[in-house]
Amino acid sequence: MQIFKNALGCSNCEPIIFHMLITAPREKLIVVKIGGNVIDNEESLNKFLNDFSKITQKKILVHGGGKIATEIASRLGIEAVMVEGRRVTDRSMLDIVTMVYGGLINKNIVAKLQSFGNNALGLSGADGNSILCAKRPVKDIDYGFVGDVKDVNSDFLTNILDGGLIPVMSPLSHDGAGNMLNINADTVATTLSKAMSKNYDVTLLYCFELKGVLSDFENKDSVIPQLNFDSYHDLKHQGVISKGMIPKMDNSFDAIKNGVSKVVICHSDNMLMASLGEETGTVLA
Repeated sequence: MQIFKNALGCSNCEPIIFHMLITAPREKLIVVKIGGNVIDNEESLNKFLNDFSKITQKKILVHGGGKIATEIASRLGIEAVMVEGRRVTDRSMLDIVTMVYGGLINKNIVAKLQSFGNNALGLSGADGNSILCAKRPVKDIDYGFVGDVKDVNSDFLTNILDGGLIPVMSPLSHDGAGNMLNINADTVATTLSKAMSKNYDVTLLYCFELKGVLSDFENKDSVIPQLNFDSYHDLKHQGVISKGMIPKMDNSFDAIKNGVSKVVICHSDNMLMASLGEETGTVLA
């Protein structure tokens, strides 16, 4: 504090300095979740990763890959079981998603980002204890080896970002007792964004093959430009927003309630625009 006093030539400036410290803008962090049909379309994924590589702020990429996991499981004679849009993960399917999410998809994305000049680091929640989970308790449905997030090691991820690396997070974690667990990629993006908002001004982007949240699913241009929680609740009650979009929206509003500055749901082709604050997709506030 004395150094600040001397620099300002002021012997009674603690309130001024304190005000300066608490009002200084925080560094921006962009958390991007990529999923849907983009992951399994090589051309779309390459374009997306090329655009992602151009984001100059600190950034984290979270990816899914459920369709590829289902396809590979089918080749091996393992049937994928889905309940209310969520994957049931028995022991055989856990082996599949660990190989596909943590290996095949994650490392291909990392390699592609390296080719675009981004020094990326592929991670699961087990790496660096970055995400700790508990196995989901059995209620009406037994989801198997599926995890619910207990804690995020934001200091570990901050150190990675400060070291100039770009975390690429797969939707896998662990329970602290030596067991891997499958977790929903949207949930990974949300919980990371909330945890990192303690240190950064966080913008969360959900990117997939649609242009945003649609008022008419048959009309792919019927994008709802802005939503707040009340308007979302009304549209959900009317059935306009339904099925797989509901958990994405619930995750988004949970992020906003817990410190994330902005959430945008948009087409993967428009991700770079969204990262720059340009008008695109559906903005949640």
